[in-house]
Amino acid sequence: MLVDDHAILISGLKLLLQKRTYYHVVGVADDGYKAIELYNELKPDVLILDISLPGMDGLQVLKTIKAQHEHAKVIILTMYEDEEYVSLIMNAGASGYVPKVAVDEELYSAIETVMDGYIYLRPKEMTSMMKNKQKEENVHKMYSTLSLREQEVLQLIVKGYSLTEIAGELLISIKTVDTHKTRIFNKLNVSKKSELVEFVIKHNLIEL
Repeated sequence: MLVDDHAILISGLKLLLQKRTYYHVVGVADDGYKAIELYNELKPDVLILDISLPGMDGLQVLKTIKAQHEHAKVIILTMYEDEEYVSLIMNAGASGYVPKVAVDEELYSAIETVMDGYIYLRPKEMTSMMKNKQKEENVHKMYSTLSLREQEVLQLIVKGYSLTEIAGELLISIKTVDTHKTRIFNKLNVSKKSELVEFVIKHNLIEL
């Protein structure tokens, strides 16, 4: 099933897929709402989905379909190639990612890969995703070294409490709070409060 709001691209994709007789385009949609409705009706083996869509953007379409069909195989087509963007769509549940500039033989590889039950990424994106995953694992290991009391102090620091206010909230001395703060800084490898807040929010370590 193909989803894109550009008729020329849809026509090009159809021609490309028709070169392989075992591929069949079972449906086409040109906006997000139609995509979800048609997917629920057809339940295609693979959905090839553009991100930039009218009505509902492709990322929301992806999340909606994955919530309703856990094993849906969705390949994202997009003009964007930066690492954070690729990470965003893969974390949303995409099975693969192909830049529009590379829609040729690579699309066959992507389809065959996801049909075999694997994730399709080009080597550059795969390396980047692996590095990011390792970074996140390291961050959570660092966080896990904090004691329960240090985690409490951390949460209050990030919420903007002063040392005096934290001491009153936790019924401990200001000196003890300062000691916990120093240990937190050392364990998370930050040197000032602004860095600590940025670190915690970036890695979603606590709920604010």
